[in-house]
Amino acid sequence: MQRRSFLAAGAAPLAVGAAAAPVRLGIDLFSIRSSGWSPFEYLDYCSKMGAKVVHFSEIRFLGGLEPEHLKKVRAHAERLGIEVEAGMRSICPSSKAFDREQGTAEEQLARMIPVARALGSPIIRAFLGTAADRTGPVPMEGHIENTVKVLRAVRPRIVDAGLKVAIENHAGDMQARELKSLIEAAGKDFTGACIDSGNPLWAIEDPHLTLETLAPYALTSHVRDSAVWRTPEGAAVQWVRNGDGNVGIGRWMRRFAELCPGRALSLEILVVNARRYNFLEPTFWDAFRSTPAWEFSRFLALAEKGQPRPDFPKVAKEDAPRREREDLEASVRFTRETLGI
Repeated sequence: MQRRSFLAAGAAPLAVGAAAAPVRLGIDLFSIRSSGWSPFEYLDYCSKMGAKVVHFSEIRFLGGLEPEHLKKVRAHAERLGIEVEAGMRSICPSSKAFDREQGTAEEQLARMIPVARALGSPIIRAFLGTAADRTGPVPMEGHIENTVKVLRAVRPRIVDAGLKVAIENHAGDMQARELKSLIEAAGKDFTGACIDSGNPLWAIEDPHLTLETLAPYALTSHVRDSAVWRTPEGAAVQWVRNGDGNVGIGRWMRRFAELCPGRALSLEILVVNARRYNFLEPTFWDAFRSTPAWEFSRFLALAEKGQPRPDFPKVAKEDAPRREREDLEASVRFTRETLGI
């Protein structure tokens, strides 16, 4: 696996006083999803990493939704000086990622309101879907409209609870301009963005453009580095440890600290092999008919600067927990060095 210095190009330490507010380092537990720990063990580990926010991005990490259990989780987090953020999965009923067995989208979102309140979470993180929703019988505009309907239906209960819903640009589903339109259509008073720095590249988008577009709506974040390079057919994108990519993640994090003061900068570290985007094939663009050329040109400029990367060695299932923790810990060190925290 390729490794680079923590002070890689574009990742100089943050100057004293450069950020508008102190950076709150967070950890999304999906980074260490294979550990299989209890929520208390997850919190203890994140505390040792210096996290001030722990993002329970999926219900399974909580180990149960019983009120007494959630009360204990919150109390443990408070003893460690950690703020908890609650999360769930798809709330778009037309998405291929939506789990109908858990009830309607409205029911699933409403179910998370008492969970977030019990945990002291100011937000409920959710998402629309994945890149698979960019093609098929329902266009992305239709998925966005369906998600907006769900959010509006549950709005009174969310507002009464003093919460906000943080919608993530997730797994290549929406480009920044599309997520912005969703938030504005649903209502900025109770919705916002969970800005992910890795997922834009799965939607052929420059993550710096994503940040510029969504910063005014930011409620929280998922941060990881990426490598992107040209291939004969188009481009390839590989997610890597923070500091190992070529998209200027250090600059991205410093800019996030400036544009989104007080919001959690939460690491979601996923080290996975490259995905290919064969944009020289006309059919590729069926999923991106509305993408402006000027936006795509920014993605292309990043790819032109990259160099091909080899695949990572396959990790045995029993070694996955250790490997995930190593990737996260290296990324925490890079982030702390970069931001001076």
